[in-house]
Amino acid sequence: MTRKLLLISNSTMAGEAYLAWPKNYIAGFLHTHHVKKVTFVPFAGVNLSDAGLTESYDVYAKKVAEVFATFGVEVESVHQTDNPVEMVNRAEAVVVGGGNTFHLVGKMHETGIMEAIRLKALSGTPYMGWSAGANVACPTLKTTNDMPIYEPASFDTLNLVPFQINPHYLDANPQGHGGETRQQRIEEFLAVNRGVKVLGLREASMLYVDDNSMKLMGKRDLRLFEFGKEPVEYKPDTDLSFLL
Repeated sequence: MTRKLLLISNSTMAGEAYLAWPKNYIAGFLHTHHVKKVTFVPFAGVNLSDAGLTESYDVYAKKVAEVFATFGVEVESVHQTDNPVEMVNRAEAVVVGGGNTFHLVGKMHETGIMEAIRLKALSGTPYMGWSAGANVACPTLKTTNDMPIYEPASFDTLNLVPFQINPHYLDANPQGHGGETRQQRIEEFLAVNRGVKVLGLREASMLYVDDNSMKLMGKRDLRLFEFGKEPVEYKPDTDLSFLL
């Protein structure tokens, strides 16, 4: 299978500039594949402006474009065209930003770009996503951390990898919080989706997929969950191709 994927847990670390920690990985990924312009999907960004959604998307696309310009890559956004499917079909690479996964998935289905991006990515067009953008590379959005502020036509997503990602994976709850831990929530998912693997992708980490090989990159260990088994930890630079 032809796939070139960079699936990033988070865009920003506390106290750092936007996309600062993964910037060199992003630049390297795009330069390796000779990408000069990316097609950006901003639909997860529903809280970047006090104005309407279009203005919010403008803010988001501009924010990403400013970072990408520092390593010589141009950004166009699917919200800026009347035919987003056509824009995706001619894309050199597709980048899906983080934010609210339910809103992102809803708009990807409504505009028709869900299937268009899937076909592009499976034909070898580089795909990159962070947070919600990494979650939608999976078969379903069901392991998102987000509030369901919008009802998508389907929970089905791109299915570029055969497992689920839980971005921003946390090992413990905040002090004084009485709700479920992240591990408990994933175990709830596995109780009713027993054949599925879930990868707890901690912040400052990412998955690099090149055809049928996959490596954990970044600074943090990954936690693999399967129903009826104890979670397993994998260190950065580990070959995770067996999960594909």
